[in-house]
Amino acid sequence: MTLFIYQPGIQPLGQFDMLDAYLTGENQILGGELGRITTASRVNTAAEKAAYDALDGYVPPATSNLRTVITRDMLDGDRPLWLLDEGTTGYGTLFGQVIGTPVGLLTTGANLGPHTAAGSGKVTCWDKPGLYAVSLDAVDTHATQGLVLDNNSLSSGDALYPTELGRITPTIGRGIGANNVIGRFVEFETRPFLVTTPASLISATETPLRAVISYNVE
Repeated sequence: MTLFIYQPGIQPLGQFDMLDAYLTGENQILGGELGRITTASRVNTAAEKAAYDALDGYVPPATSNLRTVITRDMLDGDRPLWLLDEGTTGYGTLFGQVIGTPVGLLTTGANLGPHTAAGSGKVTCWDKPGLYAVSLDAVDTHATQGLVLDNNSLSSGDALYPTELGRITPTIGRGIGANNVIGRFVEFETRPFLVTTPASLISATETPLRAVISYNVE
């Protein structure tokens, strides 16, 4: 549920409002999806609203009263394409989990804090090439064609594409078009640290948790 920042470009974009449809519910941003710019009304409504500083944006025609926003809806040829960096877990001490609340009744853990975009409605967008990792719940998880370890046709350096909902896929037919390469697959990781014993050291089955990608829109 996270975009992990490895060796990225500097100075991500943080001033753009995210369409409300992607801040809650089954299609909410998990972190690591692709986004593009589109327009929405500068007048707040129950269905779509923004903080007041985000309303100070203007897109022609003047009579339409439009502003620029970020959406995950993808069409062939859309540019620019940016990596979206928001989520609900995996963000260290601010958004962790607590187990045992109420005492003795909960054993699976509860998230601390809301979605990271909840305070402002804005989304952090990484627009510059770099090395990133994406949690596997936020990518295309098709059993044999998705960005998964069981995809036997996947190899290091393979092209990656956005799906219609901005999820990263290595399969052209599951993306929005062959001319929309957003980067290259590097590898899968289970845990990028040795504080706990890696499964590989005890001959146990490894379960990848994230995909490392070289992000660079081609």
